[in-house]
Amino acid sequence: MKFPTGITVYGDKSYRGHCATENQEQATLFAELRRRWPDTIGRLALHPRNEGKRHYRQYAIERAEGMSTGASDVIIPGDPCIVLELKRRDHTRSKLSKAELEYLDAAQAAGAVVGIALGWEAAMAAIEG
Repeated sequence: MKFPTGITVYGDKSYRGHCATENQEQATLFAELRRRWPDTIGRLALHPRNEGKRHYRQYAIERAEGMSTGASDVIIPGDPCIVLELKRRDHTRSKLSKAELEYLDAAQAAGAVVGIALGWEAAMAAIEG
């Protein structure tokens, strides 16, 4: 994965080796957020489910209902809003799509704290920031 300029990358970019899948990293992150801050960040943090392939009709319905292509994996409303794209700890096993980058750029332009987190621990470091 090539890292974009202007977006902070949290985590060890040089790490190579065994690592959890993105879904496992995400589940661990949300469990930890809810454990540490059950009444604040853990309650507010969300993951928009917009992955996967869809028939064009299903995509049109979801888009009309508010789905935003490329929406980041972790969105925490607040002041400021935190928007993180979560990738595997070994970033060579992940991809960053054009839509994901465009979403991060738009969130940053709107005043959110944005970043790419390499693993759940890197995401926690960004949130604790």
